[in-house]
Amino acid sequence: MDKNSITGLLLITAILGLFWWMNKPSDEDLAERKRLLDSMSQVEQFRAVEAEKNVQSAANVELTDKALQSSTKDSARMQAAGILAPYIKGEQQFTTLENEKLKVTFSNLGGRIYSVELKEFKTFDGKPLLLFEGNDNRYGFNFTYNTNIYHTNDLYFDIVKSGDNSVSFEISGPERENLKLTYNLTDDVNMVEHHISARNLGGKFDVPRNALDLEWYQKMPAQEKGRTAEIQNSGIYFKYHQADVDDISGAGSNDEDLRTSVKWIAFKDQFFSSVLIAQESMSSAYVETNVIEDETNPFLRINQAEAAVPFSFTEDDDAAMKFFFGPNHFYTLRSYGDLDLHQLLPLGWGIFGWINRYAVIPVFNFLEGFIGSYGIIILILTILIKLVLFPLTYKSYMSTAKMRVLKPQIDEINERIPKDKAMERQQATMALYRKVGVNPMGGCLPMLLQMPILIALFRFFPASIELRQESFLWATDLSTYDSIWDLPFDIPFYGAHVSLFTLLMAATNIFYTRINQEMTQSSAQMPGMKGMMYMMPVMFLFFFNSYASGLSYYYFISTLITVGQTLLIRQFVDEKAILAKLKANQKKPAKKSKFQARLEQMSKQQQQMQKGKSKKPAKK
Repeated sequence: MDKNSITGLLLITAILGLFWWMNKPSDEDLAERKRLLDSMSQVEQFRAVEAEKNVQSAANVELTDKALQSSTKDSARMQAAGILAPYIKGEQQFTTLENEKLKVTFSNLGGRIYSVELKEFKTFDGKPLLLFEGNDNRYGFNFTYNTNIYHTNDLYFDIVKSGDNSVSFEISGPERENLKLTYNLTDDVNMVEHHISARNLGGKFDVPRNALDLEWYQKMPAQEKGRTAEIQNSGIYFKYHQADVDDISGAGSNDEDLRTSVKWIAFKDQFFSSVLIAQESMSSAYVETNVIEDETNPFLRINQAEAAVPFSFTEDDDAAMKFFFGPNHFYTLRSYGDLDLHQLLPLGWGIFGWINRYAVIPVFNFLEGFIGSYGIIILILTILIKLVLFPLTYKSYMSTAKMRVLKPQIDEINERIPKDKAMERQQATMALYRKVGVNPMGGCLPMLLQMPILIALFRFFPASIELRQESFLWATDLSTYDSIWDLPFDIPFYGAHVSLFTLLMAATNIFYTRINQEMTQSSAQMPGMKGMMYMMPVMFLFFFNSYASGLSYYYFISTLITVGQTLLIRQFVDEKAILAKLKANQKKPAKKSKFQARLEQMSKQQQQMQKGKSKKPAKK
């Protein structure tokens, strides 16, 4: 850069500096500008505050309008409610009645039972046993007043308690109108008496079809360790008026429309029930049960019932009912006379139920009076049953022994007659049995006669509350499965645990099957049967793993005793003497029974038909 350029830059800088100095604002100008900016800021803040006030004012006006509208609606609603107006809003209050068996809590909201505790029992994990609590149970009915529909569950009743065992919930009006729900609990019973009464409500309250449409809803809590078995043994039971008891139960959901009169409706768990009983009858009902599939849910089922109870507000009327809250104990339920509550126990139909009611349960309860261990009681009961059945067991063994000593002669028949002449083989075999006096069904009939007892006990043990929470050896509860090993995974059709009593039962059945096959010749004649005979114990292993350990223990002991009886009988039976007797019978003239004569006649007809077919000339 040359000298002239530098001189020019310096002059320009000096001129700019002189211009800035000459136009610099004074202190008075700066103060005036600051005042002006502050005034503008205040104006903006004022405008913002005014705008916010306007928005808030508009919101307040809207809220005020809504409040006025709501107040108007409430006022109209309360005016339409008439004598019900004081009962539409309120505070929930509780009242408790209790005796030695029950603790029942009532709520003035709905004038209903709020919760029921069975004081003599606990859940499987040691908690108080509540049949239901809070909104898990709802009970009430609809009615109309001033063309509006009301439900008792939405009304706050007045509480009128009279004595230690009675409580009433009332709605009353200025002209002595009165709707009262009363509950009475007497000493040492599982029954709660329930009355509904109406006074001076004709022309004001009304119900359709002159009947109270009672609505009963209950979520059934899980009380036992075995959820699957508890669901299987729970459901809704109902008794038709002067007729039989029926049910919708089992593992699935179901519903039923009951169009005839019903005496009672029960929400039944495996060991406990809640039952609504009409003094006369319910003219009709609808029941529905839904199983909760989620295994983590604390509830098993959702039960609902709608029942029509004859009632009229046109006249002063009363409806009397009862609630049963208690255990499914046979003698407790049967003590209530002709209500047939004992049929809540699924003891089996026909002969199976008779065996349980008139043989197993009386003996079981008799032994309870002397023996404290239910494992020992089951052992003694099993021994008594096996002693009663011993003649059948002995007869079955003798029939099997006769078949066994005849094996050489049967083999000779099979060698003499070719396989393609199966009918001739069968005739020769039956002729041999007839001559020696052996019934080939003799070994099966005794077993068939024992089956009713086995099936009856299969129904008895899962339904027996006596076994609930009773321990024996490693089983902590004989009413559910005994787990010696909880698996980290679930095996299909087996479960996530290992039951030792089930393993022992399966092992003894396999051993007994092996002894039977050594004694009989069925496996030699039908080789495929050998494998099939072992399938049953394996099926038991899967089927009984989640069943009551008391049942598996009984079958284990029963099979073990049967094995012992079989081995003992074998020591005292002389098969040579049996064979000699059969040969002696073979020499005697045989008498044909009507069945054998018909069998031979059928065989001859089949042979003649086969010969006729073989003589027909072949078509060219």
